[in-house]
This record gives sequence, C-alpha cells and structure tokens, in this order.
Amino acid sequence: MLDPKTLDDLGARLSALLAAGPARDLEKNAKAVMAGLFAKLDLVTREEFDVQAQVLARTREKLKDLEARVEALERARSAP
Repeated sequence: MLDPKTLDDLGARLSALLAAGPARDLEKNAKAVMAGLFAKLDLVTREEFDVQAQVLARTREKLKDLEARVEALERARSAP
C-alpha cells in the first residue's frame, strides 16, 4: 500500500509543476494582452463610473434647483 505522506508529496509536486508550467505562462500572457487591449479602449473602472454617476446626479439636482429659482425670479419680476 502507498504511504499517505508519499501521496501528499506527489500531489504537492504535481501542483507545483502545473503552477509553474506553460499553462501558467499562457494565462499570464493572456492577461497582459487583455490589459493592453483594455488600456487602448480607454475604459473606466466600475468605481470611476459610479463616482461619475454620483457627480452627475448631484449636478442634475443643482440644475433643477437653479431652474426653479430662475423661474421664481422671472415670475416675481413680471408681477405688477
């Protein structure tokens, strides 16, 4: 029968070989290529998008308030 320690050692060695093998290099290269393509597309992160969406929402609220103030001033000006 095989010793469990030997099996664990064999499993660890196989894992190390797979981690350091061509599949790992291929994955790293693919990630680098994708990162380069995304950089050329001038994409933004989700966090940046969410921040800009919040800024836009605040700006819309301020614009709505200003429009209401202008309308009130115009009514006050045209009233006798």
